[in-house]
Amino acid sequence: MGRVVHAFRSRRFRIAFNGLFVAGALTAGTLTALHFVHTGWPLKKADPLFLAAAGALFVAAYAFKAWGWQRLFAPDERPKALTLAAAGGAASVGGVALPGRFDEAIRIAVVRRLPGKHVGFGALALTIIVVGLLDSAALTPAASIAAAASKKGGVQAGFALVAAAGIAAALVVFFLPRLARIGIVARFKLGRWIQDHCACRRSASQAWLLISVSWALRGVAVFLLLQALAVGASFPLALAFLCASAASAALPIAPAGAATQAGAGAAILYLSGVPKADAVAFGLAAQAMIILAGAACVAFAGAWHLGGRLRRRPQDARLVRASV
Repeated sequence: MGRVVHAFRSRRFRIAFNGLFVAGALTAGTLTALHFVHTGWPLKKADPLFLAAAGALFVAAYAFKAWGWQRLFAPDERPKALTLAAAGGAASVGGVALPGRFDEAIRIAVVRRLPGKHVGFGALALTIIVVGLLDSAALTPAASIAAAASKKGGVQAGFALVAAAGIAAALVVFFLPRLARIGIVARFKLGRWIQDHCACRRSASQAWLLISVSWALRGVAVFLLLQALAVGASFPLALAFLCASAASAALPIAPAGAATQAGAGAAILYLSGVPKADAVAFGLAAQAMIILAGAACVAFAGAWHLGGRLRRRPQDARLVRASV
C-alpha cells in the first residue's frame, strides 16, 4: 500500500494524470464543437432575459450549496464558502471529460489546494458523502411532484424511488451521530472517528435547508430555461428534468458525468412528449449553462485569491524593510 501511495504522489503520475485530463477535456470539447457545427448552438434562439436570469440562478445555486456544505465541517476546520463553491464548480467542469464519480476527487483536490484552513482528508471525504445524502433528501419534494404529474407508470415508479431514497438518506444523516454511538459500532475505531467528525443534527439541518434552497434555485433556473427556449414551460416538467439529471449523477460509474446527466434529462423530456431534437438540444443547453456557471465560480475564486496574494506582497515588503 505504501508503494501505491508513493506512486500516486510521484511527479510522473501527476504529469500523466494531468495530461490524461487535458486530453479528455480537449476530446470532449472537440466532439461537442463538431456536434454544434452540424446541429447549431441550442442557445442561439433563446430569450436573452430568461437566459440571463437562469444563469444567475445557477450561480446562486452553487453559492447556497457551498454554504450548506460549509455547515458540515467542524468550526476549526471550516473552509471558506468561496473555496467550496469553486470546488463544486471545478467538479462540474471536470465532468465534461472525466467519468462519473471522479468529480469527488476534484472537489477534494480543490479544497485542499486553495488557501484557507487545513482540512483532513477523512473529514473532507465524510462531508462529501453527507452532502450527497442531503442532495437526495433535498430532491424528495421535487421527485414527489414529478411523480404525481407524470402519466406513465414506469416514470412514476422511478420518481417514487428517487423520493424514497431521499427520505432514507435524510434518516441516515440525522441519525448518524446516534448510529455511531451504538455499542457494536462504537467499539471500532471507525465508529469513534465518525462520532468525532460527523455534524450534529442542528448543523445537518442547517445544511439540508441551504442545500434544499440550492436545488430549488436550480429548479426555477431550469423552468426559466424551458421558457427561454420555448420548449414548453411547465414547472413539473422542470422538476422532472432536474430529478432525472440528479439521479443519473448518482450512478457509480458513467462514460462522462455531464453527458450522462444531459442524456438523462433529455430522455425524461422525450418521454414527457417533447420532440426528440428539442429534448436533446435542451439537455445540452441546460448542462452547458450549469458548466458555465461552475466555471464562473472557479474564475471568481481564482481572481479573489490572486488579488489577495497581490495585496499581501506590498505589506510583506514593507514588513521586511521595517525589520531591516
